[in-house]
Amino acid sequence: MSNRKKILITIDWFLPGTRSGGPVRSYANLIDHLNDDFEFYIITRNTDYGSTKSYENITPNSWVSLNAYTKVYYISPDRLSKSHFKSVFESIHFDVAYINGIYSYYFSILPIVLLKKFKKPIIISARGMLNPQAFSVKGKRKKLFLNVFKRLGFYNKVSFHATNLDEQAHIKSIIFRNSLVKVAPNLPRKSNLDIQLKLQKQSPTTFVNVGRISIEKGTLVMLSALQQLNKPLILDLYGPIYDPAYWEACKTIIKKLPNDIKVTYQGVLDSEQVPQVVNKYDFFVLLSEGENFGHAILEGLSVGCPVLISNCTPWKNLRSQYLGWDVNIKKESDIIEAWKEAIEMSNSDYLKWSKAAFQYAKNVINNPIVLEQNKALFLNPNNKE
Repeated sequence: MSNRKKILITIDWFLPGTRSGGPVRSYANLIDHLNDDFEFYIITRNTDYGSTKSYENITPNSWVSLNAYTKVYYISPDRLSKSHFKSVFESIHFDVAYINGIYSYYFSILPIVLLKKFKKPIIISARGMLNPQAFSVKGKRKKLFLNVFKRLGFYNKVSFHATNLDEQAHIKSIIFRNSLVKVAPNLPRKSNLDIQLKLQKQSPTTFVNVGRISIEKGTLVMLSALQQLNKPLILDLYGPIYDPAYWEACKTIIKKLPNDIKVTYQGVLDSEQVPQVVNKYDFFVLLSEGENFGHAILEGLSVGCPVLISNCTPWKNLRSQYLGWDVNIKKESDIIEAWKEAIEMSNSDYLKWSKAAFQYAKNVINNPIVLEQNKALFLNPNNKE
């Protein structure tokens, strides 16, 4: 009989889905890194984010083996109910429950209500949902929700997972100052690519943007800054479009750009394709309003692409390390200066920056401390750090 600890995970969307972005990648990486030490039982929907189409070749409402130590239960929409979740929870033995997110009724709220009766440790992974920038959308409603649930004692006898010290502070300020909040950075994707260091910067300079075409990912902010440039460049956009009106506003700006600035929408990338595709470009760009981690940013660095990102991510002080730029997205002049510096960068300087990006990402990916911090989440869920 296995003495591995068994981890129960509830999350709205999981593999093979990729459209919900970072959380799916975070959990896929976590399982990939910890699969030698734990067993995972994941309960999720049988559709991807924003889709009503069931996953092909996956039987819903039964346990499906992802690998020898990971099983996934894909729930169909007609079985989303308190009684069904209760029966699924009762059908397995688990040691720790790991809840993704804050606001999802079926995968964040209902599981906590039901799982408290099992008297097992419950860890809530806030995934940046309690960070200040997360309240820029539906902020009043979110604060009301949290205040009511705190008064009801909903967050008593649970712990939280933060991916960095800033998030830990935000969680404590929103929930309770004495809440148990353990810090463990997100685990990066294990690199399977044989990446060769870049030999030359392209002409014109090439940029890639990977992320939802949306306000929170700063697509319009990024495109607006290009209007002030008079240097040739190529920018390719990869990511899903959920707001047609927002995309129309983006296209309006694209049409107004100078002829030697080429912006092309390339569709949606499968998550596994990201490193290989990004490797074809000189620089990675993502001017988002906030990132709890930013897997695509790290994957850009990992293939030797310096990055142009906002200062609302964990990746800070990039220019001094020759890794790129973390700019204030509210100051368009800062964005424009970063674009110009990237375009005008000499080939010798570019190769220096590219090598620095590659080495930095390699050090992050192979950091044994991060792996141990993630193991400790589940090995010692009730221990204060």
